[in-house]
Amino acid sequence: MSRVLALWCPDWPAVAAAAAADLPPTHPVAVTSGNRVIACSAPARADGVRRGLRRRESQARCPRLHVVAADPDRDARLFEPVASAVDAAAPGVEVLRPGLVVLSARGVARYFGSEEAAAERLVDQVSAVGVECQVGIADQLSTAVIAARRATLVPPGEGAVFLAPLPMRELAAEPSLAAPHRGELVDLLHRLGLRTIGSFAALSAGDVASRFGTDAVLAHRAARGEPERPPSGRSLPPDLEVEERCDPVIERVDAAAFAGRALAEKLHRTLSDAAVACTRLSISASTGNGEQLSRIWRCAEPLTPEATADRVRWQLDGWLTGRSEKRPTAGIAVLRLEPVEVVAAGALQLGLWGGVGDQDERARRALVRVQGLLGGEAVQVGVLSGGRGPAERITLLPLGDELIPRNDPSEPWPGTLPEPAPAAVLTAYPEVWMSDDRGTAVTVTERGVFSAPPARLRWGSREWAVCGWAGPWPVDERWWDPPAARTAARAQVLLEESRALLVICTAGRWSVEGIYE
Repeated sequence: MSRVLALWCPDWPAVAAAAAADLPPTHPVAVTSGNRVIACSAPARADGVRRGLRRRESQARCPRLHVVAADPDRDARLFEPVASAVDAAAPGVEVLRPGLVVLSARGVARYFGSEEAAAERLVDQVSAVGVECQVGIADQLSTAVIAARRATLVPPGEGAVFLAPLPMRELAAEPSLAAPHRGELVDLLHRLGLRTIGSFAALSAGDVASRFGTDAVLAHRAARGEPERPPSGRSLPPDLEVEERCDPVIERVDAAAFAGRALAEKLHRTLSDAAVACTRLSISASTGNGEQLSRIWRCAEPLTPEATADRVRWQLDGWLTGRSEKRPTAGIAVLRLEPVEVVAAGALQLGLWGGVGDQDERARRALVRVQGLLGGEAVQVGVLSGGRGPAERITLLPLGDELIPRNDPSEPWPGTLPEPAPAAVLTAYPEVWMSDDRGTAVTVTERGVFSAPPARLRWGSREWAVCGWAGPWPVDERWWDPPAARTAARAQVLLEESRALLVICTAGRWSVEGIYE
């Protein structure tokens, strides 16, 4: 019987954030996404910080808490030394996500003499790079991951017994092994009175399949200690491997990410032609000095082109900028992607309404080709960001990059522009002239009001009557930083012919920030 060893680094996003900020292990750290804590260190939990708390509540519980935004690139880059340390002692490591790796327990147990000795050796190996970890061994992958969270070696054939008393939430605790909506399934089962994994496992497979759907069947197999994916006789179609020779060699992370994104597109075109989808991916690289680097990534769901590009970027970032002893001494000369395990293409369905359909896919491929011709910065997408003005609330990022805003939009922004937002945002800020009914210039006084009711607005050679307005809304920004400080006031004006503008007054002069439709 095959056995699986899982090695888990607790609170890895918080550990990586602390390492990136050079903080000691005793300093409390929390990682947030959407203004809520998604990971925190043990010192933070000791002060009352928990996952799901709002950022301000967590800071109120722990005033010295170091709070950072979630960054998958950072997590993957700093995890590469850990994966390399495990790989040095036990080849065949597969990364489920940064912070969690799995490998076959049979070979490593025979090499070190027993499963207990192998677990101790791997814990020592990871401790040598300054990271704490826990090891779990069981017959099945999901059971081994749950066992790693408890630092337990489950005896052969005892997986279902080990899982039976555990709470149902354990089936959704690891996102790399569960479908995106597994948490909703667990909540439903809990409301139906199924509190433990054993009570769920006691249901018949037919009842589960007929009432709860495909993901429930996979969760039910995991609860029984059975393989989530039954053995498949599907062999790998020939010639699925894709390769890119880099001339000149790649030494910068941004160039590596761009090459990886293009190679991911090429791989998925090859997979699509073969009517398969990839669930385990080998990323390999050869350097200019002949060094060979390789890592396998395992996924619960078939990889999409974006997910493949993300994993390639994470891995290349870890190799090129990580602190691993295996860091290459030269740039990457050859980049190679090879599917290790595939499933039928029907497992990766296109969206029907509003999803990733054929038209969206063709458009995205066209944009990637534009990037290939003009560079990665040539195609950018907007991400909602935090700020007061319309231009500040947009962060432009290259297509395919992680969509992380410059500022957190969920934070309070006093003086922010009220809804609705303008349909077009102007970056050139063309000047306009606004006057009252006597032709006198209208400005904003020190008390934040119009000096006179606006009556006319002139923009270049055109002039309109002002039919209505809203505001002004004073803006006093960055007063603590004189070079970047700004005092201004925004207003919305309705012109004849149903035209509406967002204007801003700075130093007594008006300019246009946005146009409403």
